[in-house]
Amino acid sequence: MEDALGVRIDLRSDSVHVEGPDEAVARVQRIFQDFESLRRQGINLHNGELNGMLRLVVADKAVTLRSLADAGKARSNGIKRTVQPRSLNQRKYIEAIEQNDMVFGVGPAGTGKTYLAVAMAVAAMNAKKVSRIVLVRPAVEAGERLGFLPGTLQEKVDPYLRPLYDALYDLLDPEKVDKMLEKNIIEVAPLAFMRGRTLNDAFIIMDEAQNTTVEQMKMFLTRMGNNSKAVITGDITQIDLPNPRKSGLLDAINILDGVEGIAFCHFMDGDVVRHALVQRIVRAYDAAKPQQQELPLSIGEGMEPPAQKQAPQQATVHQVKPQ
Repeated sequence: MEDALGVRIDLRSDSVHVEGPDEAVARVQRIFQDFESLRRQGINLHNGELNGMLRLVVADKAVTLRSLADAGKARSNGIKRTVQPRSLNQRKYIEAIEQNDMVFGVGPAGTGKTYLAVAMAVAAMNAKKVSRIVLVRPAVEAGERLGFLPGTLQEKVDPYLRPLYDALYDLLDPEKVDKMLEKNIIEVAPLAFMRGRTLNDAFIIMDEAQNTTVEQMKMFLTRMGNNSKAVITGDITQIDLPNPRKSGLLDAINILDGVEGIAFCHFMDGDVVRHALVQRIVRAYDAAKPQQQELPLSIGEGMEPPAQKQAPQQATVHQVKPQ
């Protein structure tokens, strides 16, 4: 609040003392009043949630702590924790999902792309807007070769889909998640299983979309049926395909930009909501990119080939054997 509103806030023994322009002081006063009102209603904001909400409140005069809390409550129907955007881009992302049938969330790790999409899907299902959730992810290893994993087909692909399970178990009671998975109300599947299907009355999420090929992305985008929503999330800086330039996500961003009914939300390193160190790590890698030299396409490219001695050409004589 001090940095964004240009005020000085001092904590006294019996009060909070605020100095600064009248308008800014009035906004600080309203924030404290809203916070006290929420506290009396039994709404206790955790440190991360409060910090994120304050960033939104100081960035937009029309936004108040109370309005954010009310909107979060409406979205969190049936979810064990409040779904609250913690940055301006996260708020735009949530609003885009509410207003559009297809949304692309593109940005670095830890910006809440997948988590918020799963939360919105659960909220939509609890509100009876959709009858099932379909979570999809391409099965591409991040620089590793896992080989032939033991177990059933589901056990083979589960490691790739673990982040989606993590989000579900964080938002809902484990018993409820297991029951929904058992009844196929929530379906978690690798992208390869989507071919030929039409998904009606469903909230479809594709995670790690940067690892799809152009053909896979087109196939997935055309699975949508009646009364369905699709959210596609990915980080174009973490492409694990053999040829990163052939990423289906990059291709879709270029082709679908401007298409009516499709929204694109781009996240920045400032939107990272994991540990504070993650934000600094993302920035450090981004800053190091221009300095990194690209490896040559082939070994020895750009080097002078060693001079080869040309052997004097000798005429070869073939003796004809008698038949």
